[in-house]
Amino acid sequence: MKISLLKQEKSYRKLFAAGIINGIGDRFSQVAMLTLIIQLTGSGLAVGVTMALRLLPFLLFGPLGGRLADRFSRKRVLITTDLVRIFFALSFLLVNSKEDIWIIYIGSFILAAGEAIYAPTRKATIPRMVKKENLLMVNSLEQVMVGVVLIGGAFSGGLVSYLFGPDMTFWLNGLSFLVAALFISSITFPEIDLDNISNQSNSRFLSELKKVIILSLPLQVILLCELIISLLNGIDNVLISIYAVEEYKLGEVGVGLFYGALGIGLITSFTVAKRIKKHFLMIGLFCLILEGLGLVLLSQVYLVFLSFVVFCFIALMSGIGNACFDTVLMKEVPEKYQGTMFALSATISNTLLGISMFLAGIVLEIIDPRLLGCLGGISFMFVAISLIFMLRIKRKKYVKYFRNI
Repeated sequence: MKISLLKQEKSYRKLFAAGIINGIGDRFSQVAMLTLIIQLTGSGLAVGVTMALRLLPFLLFGPLGGRLADRFSRKRVLITTDLVRIFFALSFLLVNSKEDIWIIYIGSFILAAGEAIYAPTRKATIPRMVKKENLLMVNSLEQVMVGVVLIGGAFSGGLVSYLFGPDMTFWLNGLSFLVAALFISSITFPEIDLDNISNQSNSRFLSELKKVIILSLPLQVILLCELIISLLNGIDNVLISIYAVEEYKLGEVGVGLFYGALGIGLITSFTVAKRIKKHFLMIGLFCLILEGLGLVLLSQVYLVFLSFVVFCFIALMSGIGNACFDTVLMKEVPEKYQGTMFALSATISNTLLGISMFLAGIVLEIIDPRLLGCLGGISFMFVAISLIFMLRIKRKKYVKYFRNI
C-alpha cells in the first residue's frame, strides 16, 4: 500500500525521498558530533549545550519559517535552506581540538535554525500536493519517514563513524542536503496566490488566523494538547537513555536498540492509520491514552525484550495519533495559514520539549526513574481523558466536527 501510494502521488514521492535523505544525513552527523564532543571535552555540559542549541532556534526562527512559507515560494524556501545548510554541515570538519568546539556550537545552531524554517514549510506543502482522500495516509507516511530516519540514521551513523571516522559522516550530511535540494528542484509545486498574501499586513494576517482558531474547537484541542503533552514528552525522551544505560546496563547498544524500537513502531503505524476514515481527533486522543498506558507499563517491566516491545507499542500509538492530529490541522486550517500554523506548532512543541528535558533531568536527581516514568504515563492519560470530556461537553455546539472529524 505504501508503494502504491507513492506511485500515485508522484510529487510527494520526491518530497518523501528528500525528507529521508536529509533526515538520515542529519542523524549521521548528530551521532558523530556528540561522540566528537565527548572525545574532545569529556564534558556532559558541552553535550547539553549542543542539544539546547538544537532546540532554541525553533523558538527564534519557527514563526519566521511559517511566515516565509505563507508569503514566498515554498519550493525556493526549501531549496535555499538545504543549500545554505551544506556549508555549516561541513564546518564540523574544521574541529580538531577542544578550542574548536565553538564551531560545533555555531554550526549546530544554524543547522537547527534551517530545520525550524524547513519543517513547517515542507509540511505546509503537503495538503495542496496530495489528493484529499490520501491526506491521512500521507501523514502516516510522514511517521514512517521519521521511523526510517531513526533506524537508518542512528544505527548506520554510529557504524559509519566507528568504521570511517566522524569526518565521513560530516561529508555525507553535506551531500545529503545537496541531494535533497536536487530532488525538491524537480518537484512541480502547486501555485499559490502569493501577491494576495504578501499584500496582507502582519497584524491582519495574525488576526484572521486567530479567528480561525477561535472558531475551531478541534484546533483549540490540538494546540492545548501540544502545549501540555510537550511538557511531558521530555520525560520519556530522557528516560530512553536512563533505562538503557542505568536500568539495563546496556550502554550505547541499549540506546540504539530502544531508538530502533521507536522507529519500528512509527513505521508500523502506517498499517493501522491507513484504515482510519473518520473521527480523527477522537482516535488521536484515544491513542494518547494508550501511549500513556504504555509508559506506565514500561516503568513496571524489567526484561529487555519486553521493554523493546513496549517501546514499539508506544511509538505505534504515537505515530497513529500524530497522523490523525496532522490530518485535522490540514483539514481545519485554510491553506494560506498552514505554514504559520505548523510553525506555531513546532515552536511550541520543541521549546517546551527542551524545557521538559531540562526539568526531567533535575527531577531524576530526586526520584527514581521508574517512578517518574509511571507519573509521566499517568499524566498522558489524564490529559487525553480530560480533553475527551471537554469535547463531549461541547459536542452539541460543535456537532458537525464529531460527524466529520
